[in-house]
Amino acid sequence: MKIVVIGGTGLIGSKLVAKLTEHGHEAVAASPNTGVDTLTGEGLAEVLEGAQVVIDVSNSPSFERAAVLKFFETSTRNLLAAEAKAGVGHHVAVSIVGTERMPENGYFAAKIAQEQLIEKSGIPFSLVHSTQFFEFTRGIADEATVDGKVHMAPVLFQPIAGDDVAKAVGRTAVGSPLNGRIEIAGPEQYRMDEFFRKALAAWGDQREVVTDPHGRYFGSELSERSLVPDDGAVLGEIHYRDWSGK
Repeated sequence: MKIVVIGGTGLIGSKLVAKLTEHGHEAVAASPNTGVDTLTGEGLAEVLEGAQVVIDVSNSPSFERAAVLKFFETSTRNLLAAEAKAGVGHHVAVSIVGTERMPENGYFAAKIAQEQLIEKSGIPFSLVHSTQFFEFTRGIADEATVDGKVHMAPVLFQPIAGDDVAKAVGRTAVGSPLNGRIEIAGPEQYRMDEFFRKALAAWGDQREVVTDPHGRYFGSELSERSLVPDDGAVLGEIHYRDWSGK
């Protein structure tokens, strides 16, 4: 099966290409680095020729509200149009658990807009909503740092390893289109403040983690279940304590 991975040279995309290739599929990494640009449409027709499935794990180079919305709307429209011409039978996109709970977040609003375009496209699709990746935990801590202290809300947090994300997305891609969504998350739930307190200690990071009910997550205030999936989520197998990418 030919599967084109948009964003295939990035964190999750490169893992997907490797895993799909191991399972005997023709997995093609498509990104500006390989001559495919979803913003301009460059290279799309060529790379999609003969493809049965497209997986979109691309990301915006800017998280500024207007820029990220423009990226996801423009790239998704171009990609879906090219897929329709190529006869692609399954579009898979990775999104975020909790997007609809924080529409005031510019990035989340852009992902909602992307999903709406996919749902209305007429192309069979699957949406994979993931919790935050282990790989981004340091960035979350840095974003939450105010005057040298890391402000974390005492809410539920259930991050997942990038390898588990790639495994779940790959399985979804080779299956029948869901024409809906699934949620994926790590195997353990934590209190977010406690998780980061232990994580920073393990990194040897001297910053104090402050339990702050109003601590913001990339600009958004969190409720108890803002960042965790509902019942029935597909859980990864890798625990943070065993993860080797720290």
